[in-house]
Amino acid sequence: MEPFAYTCPFCGRDATITDENHWTFFDRMEHETASGLQAVGGSITICPNPKCKRFSLNVYNYDAEQLATGFRVKGQPRVWRLIPPSKAKVFPDYIPKQIRDDYEQACLILELSPKASASQSRRCLQGMIRDFWGIRRDRLIDEIEAIKDKVDPQTWQAIDAVRSIGNIGAHMEKDVNLIIDVDPEEADFLVWLIETLLRDWYITKRLREENLKTIAEIAESKKKARAVPAVDGGGTGSASTTT
Repeated sequence: MEPFAYTCPFCGRDATITDENHWTFFDRMEHETASGLQAVGGSITICPNPKCKRFSLNVYNYDAEQLATGFRVKGQPRVWRLIPPSKAKVFPDYIPKQIRDDYEQACLILELSPKASASQSRRCLQGMIRDFWGIRRDRLIDEIEAIKDKVDPQTWQAIDAVRSIGNIGAHMEKDVNLIIDVDPEEADFLVWLIETLLRDWYITKRLREENLKTIAEIAESKKKARAVPAVDGGGTGSASTTT
């Protein structure tokens, strides 16, 4: 197996996975089903981070066919993430639990119902705007309009797109016969934007606050060190001060 890049879904660390941390299994069903000949497989990956060591487990189901020369799979596999149950990243506890729950739900149902996932991303976005920016309106479109001067234009446009696409799952079309779907790739982009905003709004802000506090503490410790009187021989000295 060729080594491949891997981001642990539990600890978030990037790593290179080799045979030592990765196993696969594959088998065919002996009898045809109502869906034809089938094959199943899976993969197990263990995080190499010694502080984590948790494993992920995926299962795959393939359509297959019997050839004169053997057996082969065809088309793209159907994938189930069993451990963890979704691709959701772990975010810090200082982000409100309701926001983290909405994000995790959007990830959990992404493959099963992309339209529902988009609706959940929309809900998560509204929670973030209300919590982080302190803005609350009767309609999400008005809340988004209220932050237009607080974010860059490209980000604002993407945020409004989450609202628009999420509305497909949140509201019935006026014409009940009109069906507008959201595919998994589109729903995945909305999840990516939610993850980006969680990092930009919450994590970057917290890191900035912590670093600024640390700098202030360093400056205070140096100030106290300069204030200690110097002692030389048997005499007394006075502390020198600088500004």
